[in-house]
Order: sequence, then C-alpha cells, then structure tokens
Amino acid sequence: MRSPLRWKPLKNLGLIAFSVVLAGCTIAKPRTDDPWERWNRKAYAFNDAADRAVIRPVAVGYRKVTTPNMRRVLSNFFSNLRMPITMVNNLLQGRPKDFTRSTGRFLVNTTLGLGGFFDPASQMGLKLQEQDFGTTLAKWGVPDGPYLVLPLLGSTTARDIFRFPVDRTFDPLAWYASQRDLKYGAQYMPTWLFLVTLRSRGIDAESLLEGVYDPYVFYRDAYRQQRVYQIYDGNPPVEVIELLQGVGEDFDPDELLEEQQRYEKGKTGKEPQAQP
Repeated sequence: MRSPLRWKPLKNLGLIAFSVVLAGCTIAKPRTDDPWERWNRKAYAFNDAADRAVIRPVAVGYRKVTTPNMRRVLSNFFSNLRMPITMVNNLLQGRPKDFTRSTGRFLVNTTLGLGGFFDPASQMGLKLQEQDFGTTLAKWGVPDGPYLVLPLLGSTTARDIFRFPVDRTFDPLAWYASQRDLKYGAQYMPTWLFLVTLRSRGIDAESLLEGVYDPYVFYRDAYRQQRVYQIYDGNPPVEVIELLQGVGEDFDPDELLEEQQRYEKGKTGKEPQAQP
C-alpha cells in the first residue's frame, strides 16, 4: 500500500501549477457603481459612530503614551509578523520572484531587525509590497463585485471579503489567539494592539476629510483606488485610472459641481455660494 505522504509533493506541485495558470488571467476592470449603497451608508454611519465613541479615543490615547519612534517600531513589528500572508499570496499568484523577495525581507527583518522591530530590509532594497487573497483573486481574473461596507471591518467588495477568512489562515496573530484560552480574552491583545496601531496611523490623514462634501463617497472611492494600485503593483493602466475617476467622453464637470452644491444645501439648509 502506498503511503499518502508520497502524494503530498505531487499535490502541492499541482496546486502551484494551478495557481500559475490562474495568474495568467486578465485582471477585470473595476466597478464604479454602488448597487448596495443603501446598506453601505447605514454600515458606514454605524462604523463612524463606533469610531467616534470608542476606537478613535483609544487610538488618540495610544498616541499620547507613545513617541513617534515607539509607534514606528511597533508598526514595523506587526508588518513583519504578518509577512507570511504576503509570502503565501505571492506563491498563489505564481510570482516566484516576489515570493523570494518577501521571504528575504521577512528573514532579514526577523534576524538583523531584531524580531522585526527595525526595518533593515528596506535599506537593502527589499521594499514592503503587501499582498492578500483579495489581490490574488483579482490577478486570477475574478471581478471585484459590488462595493461593500461591513460593520467594524469597514470597506471591502464582494470579492475582497474572502481575504478575511483565507488570510487569517496564514496570520501569526490568528495562530497565537487560536492556540490559547487566557483570562478576559487576553489572547486577542496582540490583535487589538495591531488594530490600534492601524487606527493611530489614520489620524494623520484625517485632514484630508476637511471640505469633503460626502465622506462616504470619499472613503468608497479612496478604497477602490487604493486596491487598484495594489492589484497593479502601483502602476495601473491609464484607462483603469480614467474609469475610476469618471473621466470619459460623457464626463460633465458642471454636473459634478451641481451634485456637490445639492449635497451642501441638504446638509446646511442654505443655498451654497456660487463659485467665482
């Protein structure tokens, strides 16, 4: 009787070959509609209220008790700790060079960077280029689907939502929490600290919201653009950028201005001043 262990290398080889074939698929164009907007706005309002009441105050408190250097080394640590997610997705995308680069970055920062608290890999040219299962599906040709806002999780799409359970499989933070049962849920403390560091970094960008006529639209469009740049490794085609920006033969800047004025009128109850 043949041992099942003899079939494991063949099975893994088949999975890698399958991933390489899928990686050759054409990336689907991003969607610009919002069929689930009614639900999304409700979820966005809930998330905004939760952020103002709890999440942001915690992040502000974290910034008060830490220095910029402390926050930087903690961010370095978590970025390095979660590098296996990028490494696995580089393999699934059939990109051996990127897998080698991300693995090298992980090894250099884990050793020379003292557990990932420092980032000598970037100085050696091994730049951080994160991947997840959402970008993997995109490079396999899976369309992004409708934009979706989830309570507490925030912006995603019908395609990107699958990155949460799949990437968790390769996340050391999830491994740590799943193998322990501590008092008061203390096994989740590293994950909570990671999330606080993420929110803390976002405070520096809050000034971008000043003067934004519809924050929901701002977050939606920003998410879509960020994902497109990540999927195309920072160099999306011009036609994709124009599609996201709504620039085309039927683009009417006056219509966009009127839409903003209608929103401001509904928000303040006053007629907005005409632009000079």
